[in-house]
Amino acid sequence: MSVIPFDEREGTIWFDGAMVPWRDAKIHVLSHGLHYGSSVFEGERAYGGVIFKSLAHAERLRRSAELLDFAVPYSAAEIVAAKEAVLKVSGLQDAYLRPVAWRGSEMMGVSAQGNTIHLAIAAWEWPSYFDAATKMKGIRLDVADYRRPDPRTAPCASKAAGLYMICTISKHRAENKGYADALMLDFEDNVAECTGANVFFIRDGAIHTPTADRFLNGITRQTVMDLASRRGIAVTERRIRPEEMADFSECFITGSAAEVTPVAEIGPYRFVPGAITQTLMDDYLAEVQPQARAA
Repeated sequence: MSVIPFDEREGTIWFDGAMVPWRDAKIHVLSHGLHYGSSVFEGERAYGGVIFKSLAHAERLRRSAELLDFAVPYSAAEIVAAKEAVLKVSGLQDAYLRPVAWRGSEMMGVSAQGNTIHLAIAAWEWPSYFDAATKMKGIRLDVADYRRPDPRTAPCASKAAGLYMICTISKHRAENKGYADALMLDFEDNVAECTGANVFFIRDGAIHTPTADRFLNGITRQTVMDLASRRGIAVTERRIRPEEMADFSECFITGSAAEVTPVAEIGPYRFVPGAITQTLMDDYLAEVQPQARAA
């Protein structure tokens, strides 16, 4: 994968309704979104030239903005069309897409009700979040020090940039100790999610996953739960205490970037990727293929 910094790459970015050369897609240093975290984004993938669940991502982007008290100045349909346009001009078939909306630079203070809302969309080549060899044997997770915040203190249903500050810190700390990522607990010390992915556990042929009312209910999460339902695999959403991880046989995480990735270790707990994890990995990869969606 390329190590060229993102601001030095070649290509085209959709920026406020126009196609802009990649290196010219810039904002001012005094933009509100940079200083106060008034920014929302999406992460999504295209497979075979078709963006997976593009409308659902566009609708979530708009909802995320509304939870931060601003409106994206484009309809969901317009956002979908813009993503398709930038994917086409990129010439990529399999790609990662990043729509991002933020408050601009008219006002520089906590209150910024008059600021222009901007939207940009970029697409680039980004292989699976974890390399194939690591993915098949299961990744190793640390347990993060930071907790996901109480929903009374932050808009946890929004994919808001500011909510990822503690995720970056937690992932860095995990990587510095040799782990691939970190599992985060919620404000009551229940299992919550990873820094950018939801988590699932398996015991006695059934799936258990934390209730997504204290963190983002991922679109990939919802897709995998639907796939499990089609297979007749029971899925229970509930509060999960950390010590319960000792009793689960399998574990995997889900996300647009991570797709479905097996987990072998979380702190002192060990798991062995098995049949259910493998089945859902295969089912997800089949689901995202354009021909499968057209059938």
